[in-house]
Amino acid sequence: MIETLKNAFRNKDIRKKIIMTLLLLLLFRVGCYIPIPGLERATFEQAVTSNDFLALMSGITGSALANGTLFALGIGPYINASIIMQLLTVGIPALERLSKQGEEGRKKIANITRIVTIVLAVIQSVGIIVLFGQTAGQDGESAINTVYFGGQMWLAGIFMAIVYTAGSCIVMWIGERITEYGVGNGISMIIFVGILSTAGTTLVEKFGEAFSGDIGAIWSIVAFIVIAVVIFFAIVYVDLAERRIPVQYAKQVRGTKMYGGQSSVIPMKITGSGVMPLIFAYAIISLPSMIMSLIPSCADALDWWTQEFQNGPAGTGIYYILVLCVLIFIFAFFYATIQFNPEDVSRNIQQNGGFIQGIRPGKPTAEYLSRINKRITLFGAIFLTLVAFIPSIAFSWASEDLVSVFSTTGILIVVSVALEFDKQLQSQILMKNYKGFLK
Repeated sequence: MIETLKNAFRNKDIRKKIIMTLLLLLLFRVGCYIPIPGLERATFEQAVTSNDFLALMSGITGSALANGTLFALGIGPYINASIIMQLLTVGIPALERLSKQGEEGRKKIANITRIVTIVLAVIQSVGIIVLFGQTAGQDGESAINTVYFGGQMWLAGIFMAIVYTAGSCIVMWIGERITEYGVGNGISMIIFVGILSTAGTTLVEKFGEAFSGDIGAIWSIVAFIVIAVVIFFAIVYVDLAERRIPVQYAKQVRGTKMYGGQSSVIPMKITGSGVMPLIFAYAIISLPSMIMSLIPSCADALDWWTQEFQNGPAGTGIYYILVLCVLIFIFAFFYATIQFNPEDVSRNIQQNGGFIQGIRPGKPTAEYLSRINKRITLFGAIFLTLVAFIPSIAFSWASEDLVSVFSTTGILIVVSVALEFDKQLQSQILMKNYKGFLK
C-alpha cells in the first residue's frame, strides 16, 4: 500500500487526482462541523447515542448526526436510494431494460436515484424533527429550540428539513465529484473518512488521558492497538479469500482464424455481499424501538423492549443476539441471490463456448454454481455473525471506553474501501505505464 502511494505521487496526473480527492473530503469534513441554528446539541447527541441504529449511522457520518450539523444525514439517503434502485431493477422489467442499455441507461438510473435520494432525505429530515422535536432528553426536554423561529415548531421543522435535505444533496454531489475527478468510489471514500474521523476523535481523547500520566489509559491503548491489528488482519485475510471455479473455453475456427482454447476462472468471494447484511439487520432490529419512540402511548412497551429484548434479564440481551444472527443469515442469502445469478452465468459461459470441467453445460452448470454459491454464502454469513459480536467483546477487554471506536460494520467498511482504493491506484498506475510504453 505504501509503495503504491509512492508510485502514485510520482505520476503528475494521478497526484492531481489524489489531491482533488483530499480537497473534496476536506470539504465534507468542514460541513460536518457547521452547526444548525435552533438545535440543542447536547440533548440531540444524547438521543442519538441511545439508539443503536442511529449510533451506527452517526459513526458512518463522522459524528455529524450526533452533533446535528449540516451534514447530519450524511450519505445515508443516497445509499438507501441506491439499494432501493438495485432491488427495483431486479423486480421491475423497465428498470432492468434500462440497466442493460449501456451508458445511456446508467445515466437515467442515476438521475432516478438522485430524485429518490432527495425524497428519502426529506422523509428522514422530517423523521428526525418529529422524533426529537417533542421529547428527546432524559427530562423530556425538546432537542429543538423554537426561540429562533418565533416559538413556532412547524416553522423550525420546515427550516431544518430544508437544511438537512440540502446538506444530504451536497454530500451526494461531493461523492459524485470524487468518483468523476478523484480516485476510487466517492460514496465509499466519504463513509471511510467518516468512520476514521469518529474513531480518531475517541482515540485522541484516550491519548489525552495517557499523556496526563494515567498508566491505565496507556495500557488500554496498547491492548487496543494489538487487538485492532489482529482483528484487521483476520478480516483482510477473509475478505481477500475467494473460491475460483475454473472454466475452459473450447477452440472455434472461424474462417482462417482460430478463437478460444483459453482457460479462465469465476471468482466467488466469501464476503461477496459486503456489509449490507449487517446494515440491513441493524436497521430492521432497531425499527421497532424507533417506531415506539415516535408514539407517546408506547412508552411502557419501549421500556419492556429495552429491558427484556435488548438488555435481557441478566444484561446479556440473548434475544437480541439470536434475532440479529437470524437477520444476518437471511439478508446474507437474500443479497447473494441478487448479486449472483447462476442461470445467467451458466448461459453466458455456454454462449461463449465455455464449460466447467466435469459439469455438463446448461442446467447442470447452473445447479452446480447455485450449490457452490449457497455454501460460500453460508460461510460468509457465519463470518459476518462473528464480526458482529467479536470486535466489541475483544475491545472491551482493553477498555470499555474504546468499545465504540470501531463499530462492527465500520471495520468491514474500512477494510473493503482501503483494499479497493489500493486496487484503483494500482490499475491507474498500470494504465499510465502502458500509455508511456505506447508513446
